[in-house]
Amino acid sequence: MLALRGLTPKHRFGQNFLVDHNHLRKFVTASGVGAGSLVLEIGPGTGTLSEAILESGAQVIACELDRDLAAMLRETLMPKYAAQMELIEGDCLDGKHAINPHVLRALGGRPFTLVANLPYQIASPLMAMLACETPHCLGQFVTIQRDVADRLLASPKSGEYGPLTISIGACAQVELLATLPPGCFWPPPKVTSAMIAIRPRAIPFIEANIAARQAFSVFLQRVFSKRRKQLGSILGREHAWPCEITPMQRPEELTVQQLLALWKVHPA
Repeated sequence: MLALRGLTPKHRFGQNFLVDHNHLRKFVTASGVGAGSLVLEIGPGTGTLSEAILESGAQVIACELDRDLAAMLRETLMPKYAAQMELIEGDCLDGKHAINPHVLRALGGRPFTLVANLPYQIASPLMAMLACETPHCLGQFVTIQRDVADRLLASPKSGEYGPLTISIGACAQVELLATLPPGCFWPPPKVTSAMIAIRPRAIPFIEANIAARQAFSVFLQRVFSKRRKQLGSILGREHAWPCEITPMQRPEELTVQQLLALWKVHPA
């Protein structure tokens, strides 16, 4: 499809297309989307995953940054699924901390599921925003770099454990669905990938208040910028300490719930 149009994958857009159809089917099945579902897809590329989602009966809002691929989708996929698919051309993010207003307008505040082979450059901020600041996101089913998945799945005292783990873990549960070797993609990336599910917690550890969740994220960045130092050195030793937390501990030793308790007495 690309060769017929004189196109090649663009490295600057992180274009590695998922072409393993067994994993594509597993991906769509795991997401649970079907007739009546609204799906957001970021980076549809050549439309292989898009078509699998559309065949399930779901409606798809797709956001594609590459104008050449957007034009190809309008030619190849849109005519067949005109009633089910809306294509937005542009970046899914509006800066680092907001979603493209055109995407938000298309979603219209309706419950939706993210199903996407995410461009690696935008994966972390997008997943965090949808998990922590977008209450109508029903879940995220994405392929990402394995090292990012390891951070999301990390436990305290591990090197991968950090602000991304904790901020998303306070609002959602993360599950590893599959590990994908480079051969599942074209062109093959230089890294292993992972297929994960991020599902909102029935009862989040932190209140469903966007301002509070953003403040907690700022607190995490503060304490983990000095993750090897003792908490007393970072926050000061004169304040009260929540039960079972001491100023001699380090940020990376605390669970999500302990860090939330610590933030409530050290909010500044």
